[in-house]
Amino acid sequence: MGIETDWTYRVDEPHGSEGWRPYGDPEQWRGTITTDEPTQDAEYVAALVLHDLADGWTADGHMKHVRVIVWEDEEGAGLEDAACVLEVQPDLNTM
Repeated sequence: MGIETDWTYRVDEPHGSEGWRPYGDPEQWRGTITTDEPTQDAEYVAALVLHDLADGWTADGHMKHVRVIVWEDEEGAGLEDAACVLEVQPDLNTM
């Protein structure tokens, strides 16, 4: 076992010219994940969150444009202090 690390994450969605806003239910898509292995880094946490998002998208049949932001310890002021930012966009060429 390694040292425990707390990762804070938030999922945002684009909101036109206003920028980004929290995605869906903030209680579900904003929180903390604690890891205890060195390989379970910010990218690992973003992948866990994305996996949960994808499960919901599969159920309703619609992929969303979102951004998963992960910070070590507490939520930071913005993207510049994030440990990982993962943006996912639906494939618009599938029609």
